[in-house]
Amino acid sequence: MPLLPLIATTAIAEGEGQRVDTPEGAFAVFNLGGEFFVLDNTCTHGPGNLGDGFIENEEVECDFHQGRFSIRNGAATAAPCIDPVRVWDVVIQDGQICIDPKAGHYAV
Repeated sequence: MPLLPLIATTAIAEGEGQRVDTPEGAFAVFNLGGEFFVLDNTCTHGPGNLGDGFIENEEVECDFHQGRFSIRNGAATAAPCIDPVRVWDVVIQDGQICIDPKAGHYAV
C-alpha cells in the first residue's frame, strides 16, 4: 500500500481542520482530540471547501450552503447535503498524517 503523506500531525491543532492539496486531489484533514480524520475536501452538494469549514460537535459545516458532515464517517448530517463524502483510513507515519489515496470509501 503506497501511502501519501498529507501533513504533519503537529500542523493541525485539536478541533481544527485544514485543506491539503496534492497531485492526487484535495483532502480535508481534521484533528478531533488527537485523533485524525481525512475526508474528501469537496462538499457533495456544491463547491464548498470542507477543510475550511466550521467545526462543531464532530461535524464540519460546508462554507458554501452550510450543510454538515460527520468528520468521523463522512455522513451528511444537515440539509441541503444528503450524500456522504468519501473518507480515508489514516496512518500516522514518521509524524505525518498519511492515507492510501486509492482507498477512499464511504463509511456510512
